[in-house]
Amino acid sequence: MVSSLIICQKKIYAGAVFRGNKLRNGVIMKNRFYQVMQQITWVGAFLILAFAVKTFYQAIPDEIYIEAGEKVSYEFDVPVSVVLKEEEAAVFENLAQAGAVEKAPGYTVTCKLFGIFPIKDVEVRIAEGEKVYASGLPIGIYVKTDGILVLGTSRVTDADGRECYPAQNLIKSGDYIVSVNGEPVYEKEDLMEKIDAYGEEREILGIRRGGEYIEVSITPVESEQGRHLLGIWVRDDLAGVGTLTYYTKDGTFGALGHAVSDGDTGVEMKLEEGWIYDADIVGIKRGQNGVPGELSGVIDYGKGHCLGTIMENSQLGIRGKLDRVPKTAAQAAGYDVCYKQDIRLGTAYIISAVSGEYETYEIQIESLDYSGKEENKGILFRVTDPKLLELTGGIVQGMSGSPIIQDGKMIGAVTHVFVSDASQGYGIFIEKMLDAVG
Repeated sequence: MVSSLIICQKKIYAGAVFRGNKLRNGVIMKNRFYQVMQQITWVGAFLILAFAVKTFYQAIPDEIYIEAGEKVSYEFDVPVSVVLKEEEAAVFENLAQAGAVEKAPGYTVTCKLFGIFPIKDVEVRIAEGEKVYASGLPIGIYVKTDGILVLGTSRVTDADGRECYPAQNLIKSGDYIVSVNGEPVYEKEDLMEKIDAYGEEREILGIRRGGEYIEVSITPVESEQGRHLLGIWVRDDLAGVGTLTYYTKDGTFGALGHAVSDGDTGVEMKLEEGWIYDADIVGIKRGQNGVPGELSGVIDYGKGHCLGTIMENSQLGIRGKLDRVPKTAAQAAGYDVCYKQDIRLGTAYIISAVSGEYETYEIQIESLDYSGKEENKGILFRVTDPKLLELTGGIVQGMSGSPIIQDGKMIGAVTHVFVSDASQGYGIFIEKMLDAVG
């Protein structure tokens, strides 16, 4: 009996110890669980806030344009408050006066998330209210380069039948050759003549590469035909068909909405001089998935068919001065400008004379990009008009520059087409093309 009692007591003691350890371990595990959950909550909150900041940052334009004297309400469809920077307050003293744009070209506002966290500063630019005439007219474009554009390098077979690469690793695609041994060159013929004249002497080519001027030493190779060659492909001019976007009362015009670029290299053509001409569309290659369509046109380079002079070629399109308004453009309607902060998603219209007559075609604006990362891709849209889809398949090459109208105002111009889907395209905000603040 005694032995049994002792064993029973030992068992009871051991069980109590075990239950105590289990209880302490449970408390510890529970505390650790709460700590982990708390950490996860804080990390999640931080990530959500960071995502919100990034999303709202992208939803708010870097800059907006308003007309002088216009009452402005800043609404960006995100929970931000807008505060005028203190140092910019004096701008309002000038806005009501004559010459407001010159006196107060702009000011800055700060956008704060929930009125607490600064998201970004937005530059508000004051612009003159301007009416533009929407064209949509197909035009011929001819530009001469400022220098001779290098398309690429190639091999040369010398007089002994050996393959040589005289320009390899010296001259790059996109370079502009501007001189040979200090003598300026303007056309391909100039370059060929000077290279031949110097023979096999080592020559110094003056090259503009990006925004930098460099000199490259290169030795021509005498070919089997007795010519002296550098082994480079070059171009000094370019012609094609595009669309006139707008013109103003003073004859200023804008077209394309993107730069005139070399089709082989994609390099923006550095403009020496250029002109726009009358053009007739003679054929349309419909756009298909994976294959962009294009307009085929006949350009009349006769003196009486020159419409105007190109003054600028940039990523925002070509700008210049009209010598005359085309007869077919006389029916172009005048439109007020709608700035990007006032554009809405939904229905808009493209104006185009691609069919031979001025017509409007319905599109749906699907998204707006205020980031400015790609200035001529701010508007994403889809063609929904059955007539245009039947005629072209959507957007085709040559329609770049077609005006986009919404609510009776011009908002932008067509710039790009999706290769994978011809019904989708990009557009540029009209304020970019107008360069409203100079």
